[in-house]
Amino acid sequence: MSDYILGIKELDNAIGGIKKGLNIMLIGPPMSGKEVILYNIMYYGATKNENAIITVTTRESATHILEWFEERKLTLPPSRIGIVDCVTKTLGGEAVENGNIKIASSPVDLTGIGVKISQFLDEYFMKKNIRRIQLHINSLSTILMYSNLQTVFRFLHVFTGRIKATGALGVYVIESGMHDDQAIATLKQLFDGMIEIKSEADRNFIRVIGLSPKPTPWFEYEVEGADIKIIGGK
Repeated sequence: MSDYILGIKELDNAIGGIKKGLNIMLIGPPMSGKEVILYNIMYYGATKNENAIITVTTRESATHILEWFEERKLTLPPSRIGIVDCVTKTLGGEAVENGNIKIASSPVDLTGIGVKISQFLDEYFMKKNIRRIQLHINSLSTILMYSNLQTVFRFLHVFTGRIKATGALGVYVIESGMHDDQAIATLKQLFDGMIEIKSEADRNFIRVIGLSPKPTPWFEYEVEGADIKIIGGK
């Protein structure tokens, strides 16, 4: 059995699973279902593979994410889900920490975000002895709106290094078309592969690069509620 899988059968079959210690960029245009893809990876990892999941959210509150799963009757195991919420305090909402939620002041507070990630990593890896951990950051684009590229690169360098050292899996979401080529090329240095999404004529396609000897084919997909349905190749 592979160390990690995405939970999308066609992609997992094409790449043969994911080795531990890898960092992956998930890049695609707005409105292409990137968050649903990320939530699928999160749900499948936590429920099927018994991974611990740490999600840094700069787009939706932790409460909103948990409600998304609850509304779709998808049960996340509380002992394996940790969310670093960078949104609620920024919007002036009531920011209450508990076993599943830690609060950062804003997406610009990279030091605070880093501390919260480290607390979850230590809790899962050291205290609970969970050896398969996923770190998701949604999204790098929001962080880049508040911090310069060099600062974000240094921040990511620390955690991509920790992912490698602990045999975890990192998935980092970024909006295509929002950043110049130099910024994307700089960040790519930190990643072992990419989940790439493109939209053509109102159709969405996905492929994986760098995690197998050659890129996977482009697969057309649709978002159906909480599911990613592969409907054909290109």
